Amino acid sequence: MTTKQEEALGELRQQIDSIDKQIHQLLNQRARCAQGVAEVKQEFQGEEDAVFYRPEREAQVLRRVMERNEGPLPDKEVARLFREIMSVCLALEQPMRVAFLGPEGTFTHQAALKHFGGSAVSAPLTSLDQVFREVEAGAAHYGVVPIENSTEGMATHTLDLFKRFNLQICGELELPIHHQLLAQAGTESSDIKTIYAHQESFAQCSNWLEQHYPQAAKITVNSNAEGARIAAGEQGSAAIAGDIAADLYKLEALARNIEDLPDNTTRFLILGNQDVGVSGNDKTSILLCAHDKPGALYSLLEPFHRHGISLTRIETRPGNGTGWSYMFYIDFEGHAEEPGVQEVLKELEAGSVELKLLGSYPQAVL
Repeated sequence: MTTKQEEALGELRQQIDSIDKQIHQLLNQRARCAQGVAEVKQEFQGEEDAVFYRPEREAQVLRRVMERNEGPLPDKEVARLFREIMSVCLALEQPMRVAFLGPEGTFTHQAALKHFGGSAVSAPLTSLDQVFREVEAGAAHYGVVPIENSTEGMATHTLDLFKRFNLQICGELELPIHHQLLAQAGTESSDIKTIYAHQESFAQCSNWLEQHYPQAAKITVNSNAEGARIAAGEQGSAAIAGDIAADLYKLEALARNIEDLPDNTTRFLILGNQDVGVSGNDKTSILLCAHDKPGALYSLLEPFHRHGISLTRIETRPGNGTGWSYMFYIDFEGHAEEPGVQEVLKELEAGSVELKLLGSYPQAVL
């Protein structure tokens, strides 16, 4: 005999099946539209010159997704679903090769997947220099590099590479950094005698480790993913890494979110060879070279104040020239095509030794 509960569940499941069918049809309809976009671009721009990935367009779509969301799904979860849909559709237009500092299973790999979706082709490389070089040479469409961490500060090596390579910043994203203590399935906490991790991860989890594993040997490796790979083949050991490494090496979490500061976040930049149009909520990054003289920094910053443009980051690096010159890396709100920003850039170019526009790009959506 059918109960009322079974009848009610049966009706709801039929509705779900019907909705799933509609979603499936609409997904294929969207994919066909994406293929049409590719055909139009190839016809009018040429196959070699056609630009398929438009960061400003993607940012606008994701913002609208969150603005119109009525729940019960959270705004960012819905946006992540649409990110994957766009990733699959973009792969129909052109498979996207994305370079990042490897190996696979690192937080940078996780950032690349978050920004480009699972349909992008991952290209893990052994150094940041290689990431910049691959993108500049056109061997990779885009690159993902860390630029700053909320607890460790700026990634100075990344800043220095902008002086050597001529690339554009096409986007940014922020990734909350959650460290898990990973080990082979069936491992007990009391079994752990050795822990592997990158030196920064040990620093970010030092208090927790001192409290829970004061006697365990702490062995520094080149990346957390490398530590996870070692722990996957070694009994009595664990690794500090993220969920992506756990999935990759079939490890289980003995403890989750072991970082000392819960709001630990890393900001990443997207590198490319294209100018990015106005999205409506943008950021611009520049490098400025100026001599070390009284009032030098004031003269660089005063135009921003006068034109009402907000700075979001300023970092000083040693310059390459003589005369004790310094490089200033500056992020500020606005797009280089906006009149106010154009005025500031003109004044800075006239008053500084050198100005290098690194790019204007959408502010992080997710």
